[in-house]
Amino acid sequence: MECCRRATPGTPLLFLAFLLLSSRTARSEEDRDGLWDAWGSWSECSRTCGGGASYSLRRCLSSKSCEGRNIRYRTCSNVDCPPEAGDFRAQQCSAHNDVKHHGQFYEWLPVSNDPDNPCSLKCQAKGTALVVELAPKVLDGTRCYTESLDMCISGLCQIVGCDHQLGSATKEDNCGICNGDGSTCRLVRGQYKSQLSATKLDDTVVAVPYGSRHVRLVLKGPDHLYLETKTLQGAKGENSLSSTGTFLVDNSSVDFQKFPDKEILKMAGPLTADFIIKIRNSGPTDSTVQFIFYQPIIHRWRETDFFPCSATCGGGYQLTSAECYDLRSNRVVADQYCHYYPENVKPKPKLQECNLDPCPASDGYKQIMPYDLYHPLPRWEATPWTACSSSCGGGIQSRAVSCVEEDIQGHVTSVEEWKCMYTPKMPIVQPCNIFDCPKWLAQEWSPVTVPSFFVH
Repeated sequence: MECCRRATPGTPLLFLAFLLLSSRTARSEEDRDGLWDAWGSWSECSRTCGGGASYSLRRCLSSKSCEGRNIRYRTCSNVDCPPEAGDFRAQQCSAHNDVKHHGQFYEWLPVSNDPDNPCSLKCQAKGTALVVELAPKVLDGTRCYTESLDMCISGLCQIVGCDHQLGSATKEDNCGICNGDGSTCRLVRGQYKSQLSATKLDDTVVAVPYGSRHVRLVLKGPDHLYLETKTLQGAKGENSLSSTGTFLVDNSSVDFQKFPDKEILKMAGPLTADFIIKIRNSGPTDSTVQFIFYQPIIHRWRETDFFPCSATCGGGYQLTSAECYDLRSNRVVADQYCHYYPENVKPKPKLQECNLDPCPASDGYKQIMPYDLYHPLPRWEATPWTACSSSCGGGIQSRAVSCVEEDIQGHVTSVEEWKCMYTPKMPIVQPCNIFDCPKWLAQEWSPVTVPSFFVH
């Protein structure tokens, strides 16, 4: 073995010691693993949806104890549950509804986010302040906290990344993209001050679109928040937010807190409908509302395939373009929707040669010439500017800009605009005569003159 060879003159003793230690470590790991039987098959998942846990066992083959663990876990069923399935912890609490507690039946509701022991099943009797630990451990796969993917396994809270791997530190960005860079959404924040009156009883604070996340609004003052919703299918709804609690509005969880002097509205998202946050007049003084949320960029540029070649033979070109795509409706929309987001940069068209084989009717080219020499690229061509709309004080003038193509004989013809999109289109309007117009300037009156026939 490497560790047992005689040291040649000059071999450092420290290097030999390292080899010896490495060999012993490798042998000890082999010996340790050799004391275990192979891992068994994975168990059935603890849940059918919403993220559960599965385990695998192995047996110690030694008469003494074995180093290491005899059980390992992995996540499973990492698909969203249908909305009607309800909360997994709540299901475990409600399972005790038909079991008497101190001689009395209760309807049990979950107590979540216990900082001391998040993996115990603590439930509260509905309509009372009674909180009871109904089980020392929740079922495997129960979330440790409502706003986290971490799950309870064998009564211990285990870290789960957004990639649904145990022990993973991978997290979602603010847009909900696992290990994302935050480029698919934008932060929206602002403040609204109510100007309600006896004739204007309500007003819109802000529209929060479908797919938004981490929505938070704080109202300070006597007025009251309420919600209007509109689903992608066009169904409309309204929620008055009359009391503190957590509600399901169009399958989106809404957490609302009502205090004497303020109201707090939170929605983790992603929202499953467009939410219109409104304010209703409830007092003599004005209210202010601060809001913040992450809005998805629902219109994005999508590069097209190459258009057909400009020539069937003899050498031509073809270009790509970009179209504005609505991620919600999965359809192409007008470009103006994509221009709304400054983060959206329209990709430049790509250009490539095509159909370079000689045309059959010709005697063939002796060599393939660069296509831009014998088949010039399309270009923008503009007409002269029109006369300015105003002689002074600022006006506008316009011109027509079209995409033209010149053939090898020098004939110029108009073609589709996409063929020129590899360069910016020239402006079609511009300001003109922006200098000030002349204006009348009144001077002082001259002295009064007396007609001669009044003079005696």
